[in-house]
Amino acid sequence: MTDPRQTGTADDPVVIVGMAVEAPGGIETPEDYWTLLSEQREALSPFPTDRGWALDELFARTRAEGFKPIHDLGGFLASAADFDPEFFGISPREAVAMDPQQRVALRLAWRALENSGINPDDLAGHDVGCYIGASALEYGPRLDEFSEHAGHLITGTSLGVISGRIAYLLDLAGPAVTVDTSCSSALSAFHLAVGALRSGDCDMALTGGVCVMGSPGYFVEFAKQHALSDDGHCRAYSAHASGTVWSEGAGMFVLQRRSGARRDGRTVLAEVRASCLNSDGRTVGLTAPSEQAQAKLFTRAMRQARVAPGDVGMIEGHGTGTRLGDRTELRSLAATYGAAPPGRGPLLGSVKSNIGHSQSAAGALGLAKVLVAAQRATIPPTLHADEPSREIDWDSCGLRLADKLTPWPARDGERIGAVSAFGMSGTNTHVVVSIPEQGEPS
Repeated sequence: MTDPRQTGTADDPVVIVGMAVEAPGGIETPEDYWTLLSEQREALSPFPTDRGWALDELFARTRAEGFKPIHDLGGFLASAADFDPEFFGISPREAVAMDPQQRVALRLAWRALENSGINPDDLAGHDVGCYIGASALEYGPRLDEFSEHAGHLITGTSLGVISGRIAYLLDLAGPAVTVDTSCSSALSAFHLAVGALRSGDCDMALTGGVCVMGSPGYFVEFAKQHALSDDGHCRAYSAHASGTVWSEGAGMFVLQRRSGARRDGRTVLAEVRASCLNSDGRTVGLTAPSEQAQAKLFTRAMRQARVAPGDVGMIEGHGTGTRLGDRTELRSLAATYGAAPPGRGPLLGSVKSNIGHSQSAAGALGLAKVLVAAQRATIPPTLHADEPSREIDWDSCGLRLADKLTPWPARDGERIGAVSAFGMSGTNTHVVVSIPEQGEPS
């Protein structure tokens, strides 16, 4: 990918001017999110009992031979079923047939625009793009089942309609794209949105990721693969990491070129210094990550952002808590960002230790964590990692594990952070942002 700073866009970079989040633990605002992180809380809870899931059978059947036990813990959105269809001009019958991911994404798009000082109604007919990361998570009956929801299911459960419904209801004229690269979906969508702004496909973009589980199927699949946590906690980058814990969540961002933000008088939350993605190619297995591909990506992102490893204060890693995933990521980070002098490199963490693995929304919630941490000049710790992974030599490596609330001083008026995500699709993503020391008036 051509370095945008060498193609005339250095003076007019893409910037983030608004954001919205929903996460387990009743988190509905960026302020709520920071409180959870700063209080070093875990937001996991028992499986919800109001979704019609056969939980007794679920827990009993995983005791069968070949399955790892599923613990009654996960990260679930308390507001997943909350929706005001009348507000958005949707009939109650159609709303029930809508995948909750559509409802949550629509709600967060509205909130992100309001967070940036934009009246959503004012965007009608404008070249605003909508790029959303999401995956199919088994909501509702099959299309060939004759049910009371027939007629609304094809739009209610289509992934493409997650972005399309936002564009339809807000009357947006820019591209509307839903992206599924599994657990890197949100940052893949973010990357496409950044590219669309740079190329002129749109003047503003809504982008992020959403995940609401329509069934506990991912728990079953990972129980069979023996990739769930031994004790129901996500121990990212810990010597005792044993598997992941699934969760839900969503994050949404409003992007503009800096010139547009200045023209409109918006506050810049962050500048996108780099946005990169690549593929693992062929590895030892379809879902196995590649240390070489990740290291190559990190190197390219630093080059595009024109930063050295020691310039980056915080890395929000993917950090799934799986043995293979953490090992691969730690080694690739150590080989790149670890080149900083010992004790002076980035602090690494993963919000999955607080809220679990939010799948297609993971990258969005990781980016939101970087932004709220920079705004408070404090890096929150990764939980459950009192004994760090032994996969790298922390003492000789510039990379450091965030194990406590740590001040994050600005350098030259800004804080630079990075966020990663990768998925079983083989798609790796990495974003580098700089956050102004004070909310920069545009």
